[in-house]
Amino acid sequence: MVFILKDYPFYRLEKGLGTLEKKAGVCDNGREFLHEEAGNTRPIWEHSMTVASNKVRYLVFDAESVADGDLISQIRYPGQGLSAIDAINRYRSELLEKYESEFIPYTFQIPISIAIGKLDADFVLLDIVTLDDPQYRPHCITEIFWRGWSAYGKPTLISFNGRTFDLPLLELAAFRYGISVPDWFSTQLKTWDQYRNRYNTNAHLDLQELLTNFGASRINGGLNLVANLLGKPGKMDVAGHMVQDMYHRGEVREINDYCRCDVLDTYFVFLRGAVMQGQITLEREAQLVAHARKWLEERVETYPVYATYLSQWRDWHNPWQENAAAAENKAPTDNANPTDNTVVVEAANESAVAPPSS
Repeated sequence: MVFILKDYPFYRLEKGLGTLEKKAGVCDNGREFLHEEAGNTRPIWEHSMTVASNKVRYLVFDAESVADGDLISQIRYPGQGLSAIDAINRYRSELLEKYESEFIPYTFQIPISIAIGKLDADFVLLDIVTLDDPQYRPHCITEIFWRGWSAYGKPTLISFNGRTFDLPLLELAAFRYGISVPDWFSTQLKTWDQYRNRYNTNAHLDLQELLTNFGASRINGGLNLVANLLGKPGKMDVAGHMVQDMYHRGEVREINDYCRCDVLDTYFVFLRGAVMQGQITLEREAQLVAHARKWLEERVETYPVYATYLSQWRDWHNPWQENAAAAENKAPTDNANPTDNTVVVEAANESAVAPPSS
């Protein structure tokens, strides 16, 4: 199958048909997701899908959502005539009183931001985009996400807590908006090959699952904590619980900027996870981090939020370099007597293991 762009981001040329068929209901603002670089105006698909899928191997993503007030009013408070805003506020108050958290379950939410970082097979950051920019329509965001994943040849999805929030949110959104995603809902495959299988990390790697041995423990502090362990900003001026109120104030652009920064944090955590799994060395990780920093610095005029991110950037504290430097400073001089040192060490060892005197 070959994907070709004419005037819309998704056309389908079915093998043997010989004609292009526009897929119904596809939104027009999917172009950036399918460009190699934001702002590139060349046709999205100039080559076969094989070429494109070889270029993008991983999609690091993050989704932000807001409550559907009309749905809450209808399901939680039927017949009470609550407006969307009143229903949301009432539900948040009830949740806060009961659970000390006002976060509304994803089943009552719709996506209003998805940011995606595109990586090649060598973990190099190629681009970061937000979907359906600047309209940010939930149904279009959802469709572009799933169509793009398929169009790139189903690259590995990378998230932090995506298994329990982001992907269920986007699956339910596909259900809500009538979007067919047969590649993802691959129920005809063997269980362990299905893309939704929890342990199929070739389909989706949830970094929280990696760090907790698939839920055997918990990471109190979440992405913010692990990003800070690497010297990265983590949560800055915006946190997840603020998104609902920001949306009501019309700050959708700021929400998408926040989403970009979460993708950056997730990317750096992904790199360290690759070190843990023996996929790259610490030296290679440092090179990739330096490349990403330069990539951000080159784009601060277009995306001012990157300047904010860089202003709170701290380099990772590398204890191995300090140990090496300390050992080099303490190396014996040329006129030192190694024989004497050996005698002292051996005497100390003998004293340590000698049985107590009677």
